[in-house]
Amino acid sequence: MNTILLDGQLITPSKVICVGRNYAEHIAELGNEIADDMVIFIKPNSAITSTLNSFHHEQLHYEGEICFMYSQGKFSAVGFGLDLTKRTLQSKLKGKGLPWERAKAFDNSAVMSEFVSLKNIDDSLSLNLSIDGQITQQGGVELMIYKPSEILNIIEQSFTLEDGDIVMTGTPKGVGVINANSEFKANITKNDNVLVEAFWIAK
Repeated sequence: MNTILLDGQLITPSKVICVGRNYAEHIAELGNEIADDMVIFIKPNSAITSTLNSFHHEQLHYEGEICFMYSQGKFSAVGFGLDLTKRTLQSKLKGKGLPWERAKAFDNSAVMSEFVSLKNIDDSLSLNLSIDGQITQQGGVELMIYKPSEILNIIEQSFTLEDGDIVMTGTPKGVGVINANSEFKANITKNDNVLVEAFWIAK
């Protein structure tokens, strides 16, 4: 089973639950429509990794996200995650009205930073992603269509969350192709104070 670090200790999530279409500008960026209900899909434990790949049967796309760890009935920690996507396959499956887990839930498709404990979640929580020195994605709770508390309530209507499970809350605009050897630098901030930092070189 794959693990992540929480305050320096290894944690084994049973799954990653992902929220789609949670930023209006990203929805427009991909030419999608705002859904009537919150979009949810799941990545298995086998998707979790600390390695960033640029290719898995096709070139991959990145989506930077604020991620929360669930524990004892609430979101208790925060980290940065990259939701990797096979965009060509996803478009093909969507066009046929088919499920698109093959494009989202494949091995090593949830690239995670370390997580840190967090007591209070508010609109000041935000993410920043730079690729090869250029700011590529910025956004946070303030821009979310579904806020973290609402996300948790909706998820718990359908799924049992185990302590250590991860929830990815959607991506702001600025998604794109991962090029091999590109340098990804990411962080999560709260009131402009850095909580988590991560660095990857795409393989």
